[in-house]
Amino acid sequence: MKTAIATVSISGDLKEKLAAIAAAGFSGVEIFENDFLAFDGGPREVGQMVRDHGLEISLYQPFRDFEGMPEPQRGRTFDRVERKFDVMQELGTELMLVCSNVSPISLGGIDRAATDFRELGERAAKRGLKVGYEALAWGRHVSDHRDAWEVVRRADHAAVGVILDSFHTLARGIDPDTIRSIPGDRIAFIQLADAPKIDMDLLYWSRHFRNMPGEGDLDVPSFMRAVMATGYKGVISLEIFNDQFRGGSPKSIAVDGYRSLVNLMDGVRRSEPGIDLTLPAMPDRIAASGIEFVEFTANEEEAEELGTLFAGMGFRKAGRHVSKDVTLWRQGDINLVVNMEREGFAHAAYLVHGTSVCDIGLKVEDATATLERARALKAQPFEQPIGPGELKIPAIRGVGAGLIHFLDERSELGNVWSIEFRPAEERDETAFEAGLTRIDHIAQTMNYEEMLTWTLFYTSIFATRRTPMVDIVDPGGLVRSQAIENADGSLRVTLNGAENRKTLAGHFIAESFGSSVQHLAFSTGDIFKTAERLRARGFKPLEISQNYYDDLEARFGLEPDFTDRLKAENILYDRDGEGGEYFQLYSPNYGEGFFFEIVERRGGYDGYGASNAQFRIAAQKRSLRPAGLPKLGPTSAKAPGNP
Repeated sequence: MKTAIATVSISGDLKEKLAAIAAAGFSGVEIFENDFLAFDGGPREVGQMVRDHGLEISLYQPFRDFEGMPEPQRGRTFDRVERKFDVMQELGTELMLVCSNVSPISLGGIDRAATDFRELGERAAKRGLKVGYEALAWGRHVSDHRDAWEVVRRADHAAVGVILDSFHTLARGIDPDTIRSIPGDRIAFIQLADAPKIDMDLLYWSRHFRNMPGEGDLDVPSFMRAVMATGYKGVISLEIFNDQFRGGSPKSIAVDGYRSLVNLMDGVRRSEPGIDLTLPAMPDRIAASGIEFVEFTANEEEAEELGTLFAGMGFRKAGRHVSKDVTLWRQGDINLVVNMEREGFAHAAYLVHGTSVCDIGLKVEDATATLERARALKAQPFEQPIGPGELKIPAIRGVGAGLIHFLDERSELGNVWSIEFRPAEERDETAFEAGLTRIDHIAQTMNYEEMLTWTLFYTSIFATRRTPMVDIVDPGGLVRSQAIENADGSLRVTLNGAENRKTLAGHFIAESFGSSVQHLAFSTGDIFKTAERLRARGFKPLEISQNYYDDLEARFGLEPDFTDRLKAENILYDRDGEGGEYFQLYSPNYGEGFFFEIVERRGGYDGYGASNAQFRIAAQKRSLRPAGLPKLGPTSAKAPGNP
C-alpha cells in the first residue's frame, strides 16, 4: 500500500515536514503549493530533498478555478496550467490536483467542463503528466464526486482521472457506496480526512477541523471500503487542515497520520474479503479486559506516605519484589505497586515528575500479539534489563510520560504476582478491606492538543470505542473529557484535556511536568458501607459544599433521608435517563492535584458523573496544598492497621 500525506497537514517549514513524514513511514508526499512557494529554493532542489528522504512526490496541489471560465479568463487559465506543468516537471512529479471551480464568473455545464478537461488532458499528456479532478464540497457548479466523475467520464482522456476526498463526500452526506460504480483505473488519487460532526459552513469546517481517520465522526471506513471495491491500486493519502496540527509537533502528527492510515486500512482489509493490500503484518485490534496494576514511583519517605494512604483505604501490603525495592498493595482485584528503585525507568520518571503513576499494566487476550500490533502502528517498544526472578513482560511507551505493560493468562505472565513477589504478611483480608473490588477507570490528564493523539493510540491498538466528548466546567476554564471503553466496560480510560493551567487539570500538568494519570477510580458494591469502613480507618473524604445537596434533592426528587446519607458521607450522586445510578466519593488532593475516587454503579449506569465534576473541582481547589507542605497528602498520621 502506497501512503502519502499532504505537507499542509503538519507544522514546520518544508524541510521539517519532509523529515517528519519520512520518519513516520510514509512512502510519498503531496506538495501543497503554498509550502513550495514559501520555500527558499527552486523546484529541482525540492524534488531532490524529497528523494533524499526516500519519498516520492505523489501529487502537486491544488490548481484552482480552471474549468468553465469565459474568455479571456479561459485562455489565461491554460497559460497558468503550462507554468504549473513546468514546475511539476522540475519537481519530478506527474500528477496535479485540479479542484472544482469556485469563481463567481465561472460557467456551469458538464459538457463545457468536460471539454476543458479534454484539452487539459492533451496538454498534460504531451509532457508525460496527468491531472485529477476533485469536487470541492463548496464548489460553485460541481460539489459532488458523482458530477466530477461524469466530467471525467465525458472528457474521456487517459491523462484525466477523478480524485476522491472522504471529507468532501461525507461532509455533504453523499452515500459513499456511489463510488463503487467508478472504475478503479479512472480514480487518479485518494485523499482522506475525518472530522467531528459540527453544524457549520462547509468551507470553514474543512479548513479548520479536519483530523486523522478514526479521530472524528465521519464514516471514513465505509468510504474506503467503497474505494477499494473499485479495484483502485493507487496512493492513499491524508489531507488534513487543522489548527491544532499546525501548531503541534511535526513528528508526532506525522506518526498519528501513519498510524491512522494503517489502522483504517487494516480494518478495511478485514471487513472486505478479497481486497489486495500490502500492509504490515499485525493481529486484529486487541481485546483488553481491564487494568491489572498501577505502578507508582516514589522515594522512601513518599512511599511510606503512599502506604499510609493505601492502608487508610483498606489496602494491605501483600508482597515484596524478589529482587527490587518494590512493594505490592492489594484489595480485591486491585494491585497497586510502589517502586523505590534508584535506577531504571521508574527512578528516571521520579526525577522528572516526582511521586506519580509511571506504569499501567493491562490485562489483554495475548500479550505478544498486543506488542506486535503496537509495533506495526508505530508505538515505541520498551525494554530494560530484568533482575533475578523477573519475567520479561511486553511493554510500550504510552503517549504521555509512562509505560504500558501487557499481561495475559495464556502464558506465565498470568502468574506474575506469585513469581515476582514474596508474600509480605498474613492477615484476615475481609476484616482489613474497605469493599473496593476493582479499578473502575483511570483518568489521564493532558494538554487539550494531545487528546486526538491519545484517542487514536488507544482505539487503534485495542478493541475499544470513544464516547462523545463532554465539557467539564472548572472555575479556571473548560476541560474537555472523553472516555475510551471496551464493549463490557471492564476497561475504561478517561482522557481529560486542559486548555490552560488555571484549571485543576492544567495545574496538575504544569506542576507534574507533563501528561500523566491524575486519578484512579475504584469500584465498590456498596458505597455507604465502604464510606463507613473508610471512616473507621481514619480516611477523610473531600468535603462537598452543602449547597450541592440541597439542589440535588430538588433536582432528582430524592427522599430527605437518602440525601442526608449522601451529605453525611460527602458522596456525590447522579442518575441517567433509564434510572441507572452513580455514586462518587473522593479523596482530598495529594501532591499537586492527584486524587482517588470510589464509585458505585447501579442499574446499568454507564457514564462518569460529568454533571458533578464542577462541584468536585471547586471542592478540590479549596483544598489544594498550600505552599511549603509535604507533597503527599493533608496528613502524615498513620491510619489504623498500617504496618
